[in-house]
Amino acid sequence: MAWLKARTKQDGAVQYTGMYRDIKNRERSAGTFASKRDALRAARRMEREVDAGRIADPTRGRQTLTRYVETVWLPNHVIEDSTRERYTYVINKHILPVEAGVRPPAIRSAKVCLDAILSTAFHDQVTSLHAGRGVKTPPVPRKSRTIITAAHYQRLHQALRDPDMQLLAETDIETGLRWGELTELRPKDIEFATNTILVSRVVVHLKSAQHGGSRFKVKEYPKDREWRRVVIAPHLADKLRRHITRGRLGPDDLLFPLPGATAARGRRPAELPGPSLLGLTEPNDKGRSYHHGTLTAYQAGKCRCQVCRDALADYRARRRAMGMDTPRRPRLVQTDADRHMSNDWFRHHVWTLHWPRRTSGSG
Repeated sequence: MAWLKARTKQDGAVQYTGMYRDIKNRERSAGTFASKRDALRAARRMEREVDAGRIADPTRGRQTLTRYVETVWLPNHVIEDSTRERYTYVINKHILPVEAGVRPPAIRSAKVCLDAILSTAFHDQVTSLHAGRGVKTPPVPRKSRTIITAAHYQRLHQALRDPDMQLLAETDIETGLRWGELTELRPKDIEFATNTILVSRVVVHLKSAQHGGSRFKVKEYPKDREWRRVVIAPHLADKLRRHITRGRLGPDDLLFPLPGATAARGRRPAELPGPSLLGLTEPNDKGRSYHHGTLTAYQAGKCRCQVCRDALADYRARRRAMGMDTPRRPRLVQTDADRHMSNDWFRHHVWTLHWPRRTSGSG
């Protein structure tokens, strides 16, 4: 039952403190007011909060967001390592510091992370309300995806020089596995009697240096937390069987390991194609397009196709030859003991080097 405590100030004015008891039957103050009515109303409101189970100790809410996130939420919240890595970046980049001029995708990402923090604080009775509930973020338009066709796949498959990379691409097209599931496949996962693949694990590539140890973590369950079997065509099963025999792979060896230590930078082609033959880039923010294979297309057009990156590499190489640049040495990508292949490595060393690019106006 709420009650009041009166206190007389030095000037003779009387103030009233609304009192109530928390769930542990301890006396708590709901605030001091000039009128009995306001003090009693505040005390009764806090009583209703206690009865609803929404707040146990008001002093727990008297802490900064930074302190709660860094000392309570991040160290103890149970989430996947990859999610923790992403949330840590967003917290340090967009949530705890004050930053202006953030684009809608970053706002939405920060809102998702902040909602997770506030939800935990609400359920743990640190706060009596969810401050993010009902707050809208700017709309983020969905970008159209390029769906690979059979003709595109044939061109890509023929362009790949490494038979192992050809088999990796064929296996991915046939099964539709996620990258972490595909690169964690081992011979023991293939049942040749029924031409099926058991998807029971996934490897996660952690890019932050904060986790320590290996940057690859194998989880004993796929993303949807449910094992599943995928049927493959007989001709693919025969190719996988020959691949295992040729590589002398044991049951626990990776089916598609990283080929070896390699420089992180790709090699610049000896001769660049003529820009007039490569078509135009997609319009930039100002509606302007530029010829592929030019420095302008990379800088002003923000095109990151291989020929535009080669043009930038050629420009930098000429500057180095004239003594105008002193770049750092290429970083070596070392293999871990299990030699998992990251999607970054595949994208830079296989996909972007061999993907048959379309030019403007082509099909």
